[in-house]
Amino acid sequence: MHLKVRPDAVLVQAVIAGALSFAHLHDLAEAAGQDGWKAWAYPISVDLLLVAAWRRLRLLRDAGEPTRSAWTWFTVALAASLGANVATAGLLDLNAVPDWLRILVAGWPALAFLGGTLLVHSPADEPAAAASYAEHDHNQGDADTDAEPVREPDPEPAVTGIAAPEPAPALPPPPQPTPAVAVPDALLAYGRKVADEHRARTGHPIDADTLRARLGVPAPMAHAIAAQLV
Repeated sequence: MHLKVRPDAVLVQAVIAGALSFAHLHDLAEAAGQDGWKAWAYPISVDLLLVAAWRRLRLLRDAGEPTRSAWTWFTVALAASLGANVATAGLLDLNAVPDWLRILVAGWPALAFLGGTLLVHSPADEPAAAASYAEHDHNQGDADTDAEPVREPDPEPAVTGIAAPEPAPALPPPPQPTPAVAVPDALLAYGRKVADEHRARTGHPIDADTLRARLGVPAPMAHAIAAQLV
């Protein structure tokens, strides 16, 4: 069986466009005084920030979270890429790069580092930490409910010659109060933030089931958080 390999036009176009953009960024960085390996690192930094911002944008949009920060860094990376493409199209003399452009190129690493850090450590990752807090508290509550039951004392032996009275029926043990679910402060603060965003978006207070789905916590924990948000 022979497989026919067909070139993907979209993939070929993406490779060509990426190579051209990479070359333009390299040429601009080199003209701005960044020689050697530094000139090759600039296009990699710009393209990686662009891809990271787009990926974060999709994750936030699928999770129903605000996408303003992701759009901001996507726009910054796109402006850097488009700016290099336009500048190297003959509109800028690469032999006499202005000082303001040298400043922008020299300051790009710090800006890209800040953007990458904010994209990695974003509020979209907080539900995972909230779920770990909830699981720890849930396991601790189960351990508390597994306490050893109290043993009833043995009945006293009957006196010889005297009929022992029938023992009174044992009373059922009093119902144990349901242990309150402790909500960590960090989880409660994040739940309040999610509830405020839900109210601002829908105009209605968030219910316990929606809160449980958004936070990824068990139902008792979600009800405990909802009770404190009232």
